[in-house]
Amino acid sequence: FFLLSVIFISLSGVMMPGPLFAVTVTKSFKNKIAGVLISLGHGVVEFPLMFLIYFGFAQLLAWVETQIIIGLIGGILMIYMGFRMIKTETKTSEEHYESRHGSLITGILMTGANPYFLLWWAFIGEPLIVNSMRFGFVGFLVFAIIHWLCDLFWNTFVSVTVFKSRRFWTRKVHILIFGFCFVVLVGFGVWFFISALLAALKFLFG
Repeated sequence: FFLLSVIFISLSGVMMPGPLFAVTVTKSFKNKIAGVLISLGHGVVEFPLMFLIYFGFAQLLAWVETQIIIGLIGGILMIYMGFRMIKTETKTSEEHYESRHGSLITGILMTGANPYFLLWWAFIGEPLIVNSMRFGFVGFLVFAIIHWLCDLFWNTFVSVTVFKSRRFWTRKVHILIFGFCFVVLVGFGVWFFISALLAALKFLFG
């Protein structure tokens, strides 16, 4: 029952449209394994974070200072990546090789720069880790791997679907999809930045 709850909660989180989903779609247009690479980048941030929570550092994620710093940096980064995505969307196939390797870095950046990723682990993921500890360290490892495999499954599904269906995209569909991803990235970026800025002002001036 515990593992089923992990799968259900993990998938419900990863399937929510957000910055990581948006970059997976845009990267997958040129690279069918973009979802795998983005998931690996996601894991580079997520696995150490899960271990920190396991060893009792979950409270660090809930600190206002942590949320403010991640929100400000993450907001700026997402806005930048949104505009960069539009600028480089028409890159030639000559630059395709560089794009492939950029997916791994994108997965790292979009995960580490997302303040709500940290909040999810502080308030939803942390109780799951505590429950996994009932089965010892092996139980925690099984939980961590299954959770990441849910990310890998969904991002790979999105990546393959986008790559295989791209030949059916008209120019209008192409513009609409990339426009949607641009709005998601910039919208979340602005939201994160303004929220963090207001939190910083409140923290400094009461």
